[in-house]
Amino acid sequence: MDSINLGFFAPCPRGLEAVLADELKDLGASDIEATAGGVTFTGTLALCYRVNLQSRIASRILLRITEASYRDEHDVYDAAKAVRWQDWFTPQQTIKVKVSAHHCPLKSLEFVTLRVKDAVCDRFQYARNTRPVVDTHAPDILIAVFLDGTTCTLYLDTSGDPLFKRGWRKSAGEAPIRENLAAGILRLAKWVPETVLFDPMCGSGTFVIEAALMARRVAPGIGRRFAFEKLLSFEARTLSDLRTELKAVEIPAKPGLIHAADRSPQALTSIRANLSIAGSVDAVTLHQGDVLDLLAPAESGLLVMNPPYGHRMGNPDTLQAFYPRFGDQLKQHYCGWTAHIFTADLKLPGLLRLAPSRRVPLFNGAIECRLFEFRMVAGSPRKPRPQDQPPRDH
Repeated sequence: MDSINLGFFAPCPRGLEAVLADELKDLGASDIEATAGGVTFTGTLALCYRVNLQSRIASRILLRITEASYRDEHDVYDAAKAVRWQDWFTPQQTIKVKVSAHHCPLKSLEFVTLRVKDAVCDRFQYARNTRPVVDTHAPDILIAVFLDGTTCTLYLDTSGDPLFKRGWRKSAGEAPIRENLAAGILRLAKWVPETVLFDPMCGSGTFVIEAALMARRVAPGIGRRFAFEKLLSFEARTLSDLRTELKAVEIPAKPGLIHAADRSPQALTSIRANLSIAGSVDAVTLHQGDVLDLLAPAESGLLVMNPPYGHRMGNPDTLQAFYPRFGDQLKQHYCGWTAHIFTADLKLPGLLRLAPSRRVPLFNGAIECRLFEFRMVAGSPRKPRPQDQPPRDH
């Protein structure tokens, strides 16, 4: 089966579909097609292992098992029961069924979930005279079902924990920005490790740690386990050889290219711990200080940041005072730099009094955001004070 081409779907944060498609092409995928919320592609099981290990942008990798048209829950049950699940896993392994839908005419996704679970168990009862047990918390096998208006598609999850869980984050708290979204933003910004990078409001350090791993050519999934290891088709030797190949191309950190700053001592303590786990302490130069006082660490480079907004900063008056001053800071001290600012505040350019050269719609979970690009050149025109209307997207 290792040489057979199979179908896959890689979900990702909305807005990153195009850069994920480019990444999958680089990794050797075929028949790549970006769709809303992810990318479909084909490849071998060996490619599946590689993408799980190396993709910085995908949220997980789903193996397409079957696709069928449906009109009601009985059709979905029949499609699920027709699959030879016993070829993929054993009845001794626990399962979970997760259903998602878009424009689905059926009334209850919970009922669909139950019917798919029944179909899988009935298939095992028929084939092996025993039924797998459901475990909704930590299943061995996750069966993902997607329903559109007319088609039901069934997948096996090959990733397990989401791929943005790289293993370097010491804090268990919810990060303001996930690792794969940060990696996708760096790719959208066209950052390369030879370019100086600076995050002046680094918080937990997601941007700069992802950048450090890129610079060191560390595969993001190199230190973790995957759900495909529990499938009957799993080839341990293939995975072992791939891990060996990827470890061999890692390179040492090149100091002085990646910089991070925060005014909070606690944030810098946290980022040091995260960098240590990621093996990248030498890759990032840390500074403590207020963003309004920090000077550029080089004559040119890429500034990337996710500044506080809305519920993260609470007081609108504070924001109204901060952004014009930060815009002045960029104009005066960052000539020759390109700034990429990721925010849910769609009025940001007006508040900064700067004209963006690009704006990319993205989503941080369910929150609609923008990635604004500002090219800081000498004599940048200053925009008039902000109007009430948010900028239009191009």
